[in-house]
Amino acid sequence: MLTIHAAPLVLPVGAAPVPDGAVLVDGDRITALGPYEEVAAGTPGARTRRWPGVLTPGLRQWHPLWLLRHCYHPDPREAGELGELPLWGERLTALGDLTETRWAGSVRRGLQRMLRYGTTAVASPGGRFADPLVATAVARSGLTVVGITGAPGGPLLGERPGLDPFAEGCDLPGTAHGPLAVGGRADLAVFDVPDETALRERGGSSCVATVLAGRLVYRGR
Repeated sequence: MLTIHAAPLVLPVGAAPVPDGAVLVDGDRITALGPYEEVAAGTPGARTRRWPGVLTPGLRQWHPLWLLRHCYHPDPREAGELGELPLWGERLTALGDLTETRWAGSVRRGLQRMLRYGTTAVASPGGRFADPLVATAVARSGLTVVGITGAPGGPLLGERPGLDPFAEGCDLPGTAHGPLAVGGRADLAVFDVPDETALRERGGSSCVATVLAGRLVYRGR
């Protein structure tokens, strides 16, 4: 089904911003990008999803293995005891030896929570995960696995877990998985902010929607 994702501002990365812009998605591909009126006029039968704020490419998480295997993501049923934030360091050690089944649940929840920050790609050396538990969960999630070429050198590892890809302090081009382009995979993120400056300030926590290979996998409202 043809779907138009429209927003007050589309930031393609590598091309000029598009006020009152839209991205047309057919299956898992982007088939048009431009002003909403032009995109809609060319596809009168398409469904339109209107979003607030800015629409961007999906984001890239540089530290997925650490966030998934050195942090425990509590089950909602454990929130009363453990809270909702990732546990690492001494708090993780205090949980004792976790079974593989419990780790598997944590990894799945960690990936689901990454989607809430607009993440559509995860980085790993060689573009693959040696850890079979993570490799299986990532493959099932549909997230793209990319290499670590160009990764920023930052203080995140070992300092604090950050599901927000903007935690590294990079701008949108340095955080996005890649530019939005006709023919490219439809990995999109939408943030309830007015412009790129506000996006950098508020980060991925302002995400209201994530589209992965054309599928709406997270909707915050």
